Amino acid sequence: MQRRHLIQTAGLTALALSMSLAGAQDNSKFKIGLILPMTGQQASTGRQIEAAARLYMAQNGDTVAGRKIELIVKDDVATPDVTKRLAQELIVNDKVNVIAGFGVTPAALAAAPLATQSKTPQVVMAAATSSITEASPYIVRSSFTLPQVSVAMGDWAPKNGVKTVVTLVADYGPGNDAEKFFSERFQLNGGKVIEKLRVPLRNPDFAPFLQKVRDAKPDALFVFVPSGAGAAVMKQFLERGMDKAGIKMIATGDVTDDDQLNDMGDGALGVVTSHHYSAAHPSPANKKFVEAFQKANPKMRPNFMAVGGYDGMRVIYEALKATKGQGGGDALLAAMKGQIFESPRGPVYIDAQTRDIVQDVYLRKVEKKDGQLYNVEFDVIKGVKDPGKK
Repeated sequence: MQRRHLIQTAGLTALALSMSLAGAQDNSKFKIGLILPMTGQQASTGRQIEAAARLYMAQNGDTVAGRKIELIVKDDVATPDVTKRLAQELIVNDKVNVIAGFGVTPAALAAAPLATQSKTPQVVMAAATSSITEASPYIVRSSFTLPQVSVAMGDWAPKNGVKTVVTLVADYGPGNDAEKFFSERFQLNGGKVIEKLRVPLRNPDFAPFLQKVRDAKPDALFVFVPSGAGAAVMKQFLERGMDKAGIKMIATGDVTDDDQLNDMGDGALGVVTSHHYSAAHPSPANKKFVEAFQKANPKMRPNFMAVGGYDGMRVIYEALKATKGQGGGDALLAAMKGQIFESPRGPVYIDAQTRDIVQDVYLRKVEKKDGQLYNVEFDVIKGVKDPGKK
């Protein structure tokens, strides 16, 4: 027993030592380990973020403050055990300066202890559960949180004829956040939540849940599903004739994802969502971003995952500039906190206390422009902090 304990202790000490030595990087290169779901159910998230990260590098050069930037992309298939192994390999073997990406919440949480132990900044470009930034003091988020975008819909719906709602969310962290923060705000504004439905994250079948909604006859169905699953919900919603039965769909912007919106067809017209980014956002910065993204990726339209990846790269680049190329986990982290800039999504800043993004949230309606479907913004809530943070 004692011998086994000594072996385990030696193994842990060796791991800690190898991780602490991860700071001794090749100073000529600055390595970013991008861990993303490139295959499987969340593959569109990985494709969008990688494309946006490479666009940022193409536009801003691959050398910053005398350091050559190297992007190392790894596919974790949105599986936490794989994420953890890849993060460890990137930190220990590849000696990366930053780990980034993280398509889903369980993946971001799996890497968090390694970021803490090795003092490696972890830039979360996608995963949106409120509590993620509390999992490690080295996490900085460039995406969004579900409470940020759900509260806006909880305010809008009861003022626009929606008195009763059934909620339908994917059953994991972000879905639970969306359900909680939408329901609380909707009820505070006088609305009634008839039923709360949760769908399995893996291989969901929405049919039996949508039948329950049809039977309950609410004014509206509030939906959150992760990026990539929106088209399936929309298809089954329309197949069941729920729109014709007088049930509106309201949702967070994940459902009318820009990456899939045109494939949903005209049945999606009129769907109102709340979110932090639309490819139709009318700012000059966004028009330039969308044009460059589509030129580099002809068959893709950038979505909210792309903007999380693009802005995440900016946060890393600017931190490296601020440290004059010296890097170092703590110095990079300090330089990431408090950054203020104009994103394609609008004005944003990284809250120095929470390390979370503060941004505008938009109400949008699906409309047809130039023969294509877009999420067209019609209202904005300025400078929204994550309501999930105390």
